[in-house]
Amino acid sequence: MNPNPQILVLDAGGQYCHLIARKVRDLGVYAEVRPSETCASELSSAKGIIISGGPSSVYDPESPTVDPAIFARGQAVLGICYGQQLMAHLLGGEVRKGDKGEFGLATLDLDDTSDLLFAGLGGQQQVWMSHRDTVCEVPEGFSVVGRTATCAVAAVAAPARNLYAVQFHPEVVQTRRGKELLSNFVFRICHAVKDWDARYRAPLIEQEIRECAGARKVFFFVSGGVDSTVAFSLCMRALGEDRVRGVYVDTGLMRAGETDFVRRMAGVSVEDAQQQFLNALAGVTDPEQKRHIIGEEFVRVQERVIEGRRLLDEQWILGQGTIYPDTIESGGTKKAALIKTHHNRVAGIQKLIETGHIVEPLKSLYKDEVREVGRELGLDSELLDRHPFPGPGLAIRCLCSEFDAAVRQTADGWVLPVHSVGVQGDSRSYAPVLCIDRLDHACATDLINRLTHVNRVVARVAGHAPMEQMQVRASSLTPDRLGRLRAADATVRRLSQRAGFDRQVWQFPVILIPLGTLAAPDSIVLRPIDSVDGMTAQSVPMPPMLLEEICGELLKHEGIGGVFYDLTHKPPGTIEWE
Repeated sequence: MNPNPQILVLDAGGQYCHLIARKVRDLGVYAEVRPSETCASELSSAKGIIISGGPSSVYDPESPTVDPAIFARGQAVLGICYGQQLMAHLLGGEVRKGDKGEFGLATLDLDDTSDLLFAGLGGQQQVWMSHRDTVCEVPEGFSVVGRTATCAVAAVAAPARNLYAVQFHPEVVQTRRGKELLSNFVFRICHAVKDWDARYRAPLIEQEIRECAGARKVFFFVSGGVDSTVAFSLCMRALGEDRVRGVYVDTGLMRAGETDFVRRMAGVSVEDAQQQFLNALAGVTDPEQKRHIIGEEFVRVQERVIEGRRLLDEQWILGQGTIYPDTIESGGTKKAALIKTHHNRVAGIQKLIETGHIVEPLKSLYKDEVREVGRELGLDSELLDRHPFPGPGLAIRCLCSEFDAAVRQTADGWVLPVHSVGVQGDSRSYAPVLCIDRLDHACATDLINRLTHVNRVVARVAGHAPMEQMQVRASSLTPDRLGRLRAADATVRRLSQRAGFDRQVWQFPVILIPLGTLAAPDSIVLRPIDSVDGMTAQSVPMPPMLLEEICGELLKHEGIGGVFYDLTHKPPGTIEWE
């Protein structure tokens, strides 16, 4: 049983809302999330309240709000990002759209202060920003205690009223001293006491599985990745091998060697559905449509397998390895913006959720937490330390285009007519990509903050032809293009593993884009990133000798005309391009 939450997080739709609660739990204090409009009287038992970030503007008619009474009770309240803007707005301050956005790393200048929230945190420090709106006038009784080069009001405090707010995100790992700030709020201001141990989750999850399944059996479609394997293993332990069945669907969208790897897993059989998926995806170029089709085809395969194996003669439910980022990025909480629809959140799956025919043991966990549960189960480190691979597979790493289009040179670089998905200010963006001629992460961050028509910056690192001779060509998912990407991905993985670079990054997507020449119509984008939980990520520089070797090998591949390096952090770019 969970204790009563000492800290309540009000969900204003932010991508990191549940991450806030989890970071508080990591401090040893139980926290839960509530809808932002929850009545103040229903929050009175908590020792403190945190208002999350969100994708809205406080002036939008439908924007999330909170019960203003929470600010008048003496209860400790901390506003984060949109939470700071909302607090200022409701208490008589002013919020405006900034002259430029602020996405990614920033340097905070924090005053030396005796305020409890910032105790021991004075001076300059690295923080993580994701906003365009900003507080330009603070309410009466508040003082400004922190600022960045772009944001004049980055931290405010009204200690006499027990109210605090920051524009940056202390809950993400990129804010170097964010844990100390949250600890100050939880213990110094809220006077919470430790009542939660985040370890030893497996027995609790197994009990939840038993309660959800009842007398029914569980049928799993496993991918061979960390999430689905840990979820499958938990169900096997909770219910016994005779009540859990697993099938791996070979979609034709997997990496080289992936199916052979999964064949070695105990209790899992393989269903060949390559032609079914490729036929359904033929001619499709829109990324959201791809994801919907893949999700619905999974449901069709599921129905065929269930019927063919006579599983309808039994009470059954579907098991999935869904983790929390899958849900939040699919707009799965009330106020969250849709960033991209995950294949396990399409209409067919939603119907199973609504009718109680699904169990998702990991749906409230993040990737690093899933790995910890896997270690608790004793799973092999070869599996647990694998880089995450998206459920839709290579389909969302093989970008398509409906039309031929030329690149466009600007003062800042080349604008590529290839669109990618981003997350800016907790909202989805879908915009062209800017290409520059140097591997300069600082320059890329500045360009993203300054320009509104792009959401991602790449550097051209190798190519057979100059940029002005390259163009985007109409293209879709074909066996040839998927094979081209599969071979390139295998080359990159082989060389990065041999150099030990794969152990320095959290994930390394390899992207195929339809940019090239008639002789070599596609290019490769390298996307090595570092992350903890998948909600934020940093682009990682590669050793020059390894990059040179990878580029040389890739340009030997038939059909590959260029190699690019993604310099974009998350936000503003998602980890995957689609």
